[in-house]
Amino acid sequence: MLPTLRQLQYLKLLAEHASFSRAAEAAHVSQPALSAGVQELEKILGAPVVERTRGNVQLTAVGAEAVRRAEDVLARTEDLVEAARSAGRPLSGRFRLGVIPTVAPFLLPATLPGLKTAYPALRLFIREDLTPRLIAGLKAGQLDAAVIALPYEAHGIEHARIGDDEILAAAPADHVLAAPGAIQPGSLRGEDLILLEDGHCLRDQALAAFDIEAPKGDDVFAATSLHTLVQMVGSGLGVSFLPQMAVKAGLADTPSVVVRHIQPRAGALAPSREIVVAWRAGSSRAAEARLLAEAMQQDDQPAASTATQSNTAPGA
Repeated sequence: MLPTLRQLQYLKLLAEHASFSRAAEAAHVSQPALSAGVQELEKILGAPVVERTRGNVQLTAVGAEAVRRAEDVLARTEDLVEAARSAGRPLSGRFRLGVIPTVAPFLLPATLPGLKTAYPALRLFIREDLTPRLIAGLKAGQLDAAVIALPYEAHGIEHARIGDDEILAAAPADHVLAAPGAIQPGSLRGEDLILLEDGHCLRDQALAAFDIEAPKGDDVFAATSLHTLVQMVGSGLGVSFLPQMAVKAGLADTPSVVVRHIQPRAGALAPSREIVVAWRAGSSRAAEARLLAEAMQQDDQPAASTATQSNTAPGA
């Protein structure tokens, strides 16, 4: 005898809410019905999946492993339902898209109107979040695809290219690095850097591209957004990095901030990140994710969208 999808869903909700009453409410069933479903699952597995103590629910080792596998089973089942509903009609119906914060405000306004015109039956649900949580959402079946930036290590994720996004330096207008011309390699060393807070992949990508060690200490300012970053640079607090798409969108259009290209080292390309649409390997919506990547390509981006699977997958 095999577990039912309903039983797996009960267990997943129980893991999320750590409460039989809250899990039952989320499942729209009575608490006794949910409890009976979990007990039946335990009989099928031949082992307890939760430890029941007063006011507290904790997964056993078997339960934790069952939840991990249940998430994949439930995600693939949802994929099946969505694929059947949209058969012959790509990018129609509900599509849950995650987008990193250093891309969303600049890419979406430029591409969503055309996407809506090309696919009028598409109902797009957008979630803006940091890359690690978006990747987790893809693997758990909570998202159908996500717009993120490479390089980022993620197993079991495939992606299609949107385009490259050059990483630029931003300095106060009266700073020595604001002089005309590209900033030479190595000239950013020792400068007072203002960066995005930990968790934003753009921070790590920029530091890695310029071979700069992240500043340490509680006195280092860490911005929560690119908009705050620009304000701090404009106030003369230091130098930072901005993605080209943000600069093109007018984020740094202020007399107090100067943006400069970074001169690449001999034989190297200009520092950049690759913007991609990512999805869970094996997802039935992979073809639609590829279409989405093609629709989001800008006129100045490469025309081809190619899918890749590797240990280097999307972030920001």
